Amino acid sequence: MGKKVKVSKRRKLMGFIEGFKSFITKGNVVDMAIGVIIGGAFGKIVTSLVNDIILPPIGVLLGGVHFNDLKVLIHRTPLLTDAGEPLVVDGVQQFSDVYIRYGQFIQIVLEFLIIALVIYAALFFIIRRRQMEEQLIEEELAKQKAQEELNEVVVETPIIPEDIQLLTEIRDLLKNKKDE
Repeated sequence: MGKKVKVSKRRKLMGFIEGFKSFITKGNVVDMAIGVIIGGAFGKIVTSLVNDIILPPIGVLLGGVHFNDLKVLIHRTPLLTDAGEPLVVDGVQQFSDVYIRYGQFIQIVLEFLIIALVIYAALFFIIRRRQMEEQLIEEELAKQKAQEELNEVVVETPIIPEDIQLLTEIRDLLKNKKDE
């Protein structure tokens, strides 16, 4: 039978701490944390853009409506006192109302669409920039290759004038006749 190995609590704790240090110092975790922080700040910017810049003019066009005020009452229950009688404050009966807040929903959808558009545009430009960098690198490599080809020393066979060629042929013919 196998022996059971005991590990001290201190050693377990130190192993946990070392593992945590390793995890937290990895580049991906730090990058993710930075992304979350920047994303939160960006979300606030988009929320302000939608609530403070885009929706007010739309609300004016709709007759001065604030989008937060757009809602539909779906259920109304009168509030009752402990005695079971309707609660009346300053001569007005009080109710517990349940609404569908579609104005708030429209705001959140607009925020989402703007965030999605900005992320798409950022990724589009990053990808486009990479493609342009790759194209520039390819062009530079092609220039270097063309320059190297120009710099290569081409060994050409010397051009022999016709009269020398003719004399060489005559000599070879005469030499062949002597050998026969």
